[in-house]
Amino acid sequence: MQQHSTAAHDEGAGAPHEAHAPEAETHRAAHPLNTPEELRAIREAVQEGRNPLTTTDVPRWEDQVGISRIINRRVLELEPLPTPAQVLAELSMSPKAQDVVEYSRDEIRACLYGQDDRLLVIVGPCSIHDPSAAIDYAHRLSALKNELEGELLIVMRVYFEKPRTTIGWKGLINDPDLDGSHNIRKGLLLARKILLGVLDEGLAAATEFLEPTSPQFIADAVSWGAIGARNTESQIHRQLASGLSMPVGFKNATDGSVRAAVNGCFAAGQRHTFFGIDHRGQACAVQTLGNPDCHVVLRGSDSGPNYDADSVSRAMSEIRKELPEDSAASHGLIIDCSHGNSGKDEHQQARVVRNIASRIAGGERGISGVMMESFIEGGNQPAGPLPSLIYGKSITDRCLSWTDTETLLRDLAQAVLTRRWI
Repeated sequence: MQQHSTAAHDEGAGAPHEAHAPEAETHRAAHPLNTPEELRAIREAVQEGRNPLTTTDVPRWEDQVGISRIINRRVLELEPLPTPAQVLAELSMSPKAQDVVEYSRDEIRACLYGQDDRLLVIVGPCSIHDPSAAIDYAHRLSALKNELEGELLIVMRVYFEKPRTTIGWKGLINDPDLDGSHNIRKGLLLARKILLGVLDEGLAAATEFLEPTSPQFIADAVSWGAIGARNTESQIHRQLASGLSMPVGFKNATDGSVRAAVNGCFAAGQRHTFFGIDHRGQACAVQTLGNPDCHVVLRGSDSGPNYDADSVSRAMSEIRKELPEDSAASHGLIIDCSHGNSGKDEHQQARVVRNIASRIAGGERGISGVMMESFIEGGNQPAGPLPSLIYGKSITDRCLSWTDTETLLRDLAQAVLTRRWI
């Protein structure tokens, strides 16, 4: 990885001829830019509020290739990450896990297009912060999935990236140790290990894609993807969704705009060409074929909920005006029972789920699935070092307890059974 990036910088920077000597290239390829001691010096300077670019003598790549330090005045290149190809080879999926992903993606598509009358249920922690608790939850959910699979298609929320309104913990990939150390290399590998553990339980996984490069490391293990409310209008995320291999839900914007999500679905269905990275982690031009399986997720807004029957009907009318009649989006939408639809209150979230169950039992159409935030323990707690935390309790949004989750999933399954008799 270091060799690729150094060579690219040399070619573009007009470095002196001596820098291209074979022995110089060999030296740079054999040794990382910074030693562990130098990286520690950089981090210590940051923690102390100093600028390591000016208060340390740690070497930088600009010095190596002979260009001015006038660039990157606010950027620290801490360490090269493994390439996507290296990570996928090191933490490869078993044939069983591949089967789970492939089959579940087809099942999700069938629910979204109305070919399967089951209700798609995406349920799990608001965010993953404890690998042991995540696999514990997956084990419990897998048993319930097997019990209710005739009525519900259950997919586990396995969210590793958290968009922040201002600042805060950005998720397991960004800060796996929950201490501000931001060991992204560790976070990427840990996230993939957790996904493989969920698949080993026979469960399909859902996640929100936030960083445009992280999917290269984990997307092969994901069966359903989300583009969050803050990013549904982002061209970068619409382009990203156009190349993903699974169905993708676009959430309505935080101001409640469904049109933003509809436009996201339309744009993601088209072909795009944009800047990206390949399997070697090298910058390249990426061309996508378009994703026809995008759909809308109603998540409420800053001003209130939108899970009621009238909101669903209005949203479906808006969708059908803009998108083809035979599209996944035009068949139905997913209701996120948390976030703006519950005011991030797990007790209200339970009431939202029960309301939707009663409407499904009454024959209401247009609802393809629901999302629920659920963990082992109900509620949430402040983030902190893992040993200090209550096991199985969210450190982001408030979640339903496992006990309440079991009850609500059975309520939804009964609603689907009732609908079949109408």
